[in-house]
Amino acid sequence: MRADAQRNYDRIVEVARQVFREQGYDASLDLIAKQAGVGPGTLYRHFPTRDDLIDAVMQAWVDHVEETADKALAYEGGPRDLLLHWFEEYVRLISVHKGGPAKITGAMGDEASPIRTKCVVLQAANGRVLDRLRAGDALRDDVSSLQVARLVGGVATVADQSDLEPAAVRPMLEVLTDGLLK
Repeated sequence: MRADAQRNYDRIVEVARQVFREQGYDASLDLIAKQAGVGPGTLYRHFPTRDDLIDAVMQAWVDHVEETADKALAYEGGPRDLLLHWFEEYVRLISVHKGGPAKITGAMGDEASPIRTKCVVLQAANGRVLDRLRAGDALRDDVSSLQVARLVGGVATVADQSDLEPAAVRPMLEVLTDGLLK
């Protein structure tokens, strides 16, 4: 990619990250192009679809998922504390952008989704935490990483759509945690 094209690409992604954070994933792509100082044609040349742009915006997020899972696995405490701590981090991870929880949770398990690779990374991180609990015989045997991702994502979606504070989300995550542990 030419240097000027790379600058345009990077600028579009940075502006999109900010606009998506403020307005959600349905924000106007023309507004993003304008704020990035490029024409709509330049935006669409780099990102033919909205989902392609969302995918690019989420790449830094993917890098952060593994680090967050590692920190959750190092968390000191019993199975309930570990799982609840992970769920709070999971909600935080998928709630970076307005509308993010619904977008990510809806794409979970969808092989055709353009953000499938992001979902796979998140589901694998979730699976690592669940495997640790399963190895300690603390987790119910009949739950999968995908099911748990969808459940926690559902709580995050309600919180996102209702603008709930973390203190209001925690009791819902506690109910979910208690239902998953033996």
